[in-house]
Amino acid sequence: MADTVTLRLTIDDPVPGVRYSLQKDDMPFGPLTAGDGPISFELPITLQPDGRMTGPFVRREGPTRRFVYIRIGISAGDHASPWSRRAKIDIHDIPPALLAPGAVLVVHLPGRGKDGSPACATVRRLGDWTAADRR
Repeated sequence: MADTVTLRLTIDDPVPGVRYSLQKDDMPFGPLTAGDGPISFELPITLQPDGRMTGPFVRREGPTRRFVYIRIGISAGDHASPWSRRAKIDIHDIPPALLAPGAVLVVHLPGRGKDGSPACATVRRLGDWTAADRR
């Protein structure tokens, strides 16, 4: 039987006025327009008995790499945006000790690249994954 874990992805410094969303089944999901503070997305992942992470938000690359996408600008459904990007967030490197059924795991992400525009491509987390209480 498979178990579920919730991931909370927090973008600490998103570009104000830019729309962000998760990618679910290759479509934008749960769009948010950034203001002056952090924004967060929560999504479930399924832990298979063999250790694989699956679900409608999970993408794979090769036999072990698993990740989720955050869509940005046009990709998130804002067709007036000057940006059409995705940020790739690796999840295959979450410490196994944190992957307990029902856990809520939190990670903080940068919202901007070196040029001040929305961070995209493979985005490096700002710290380690941590377990949090369900809110």
